[in-house]
Amino acid sequence: MEHLSDELLLESYFTANELNLSPDFLSLIEEEIHRRRLSHKIKNTKSG
Repeated sequence: MEHLSDELLLESYFTANELNLSPDFLSLIEEEIHRRRLSHKIKNTKSG
């Protein structure tokens, strides 16, 4: 995942979320988003 641009990483996250892909897969993407300090870009989209 480290080879993906920030934009592509975020796009992958949103697409995976829309398609209801595996929670484990979403977690992997989220971990990378947090590592890159991009959490604020997904913060408002999480349900809860």
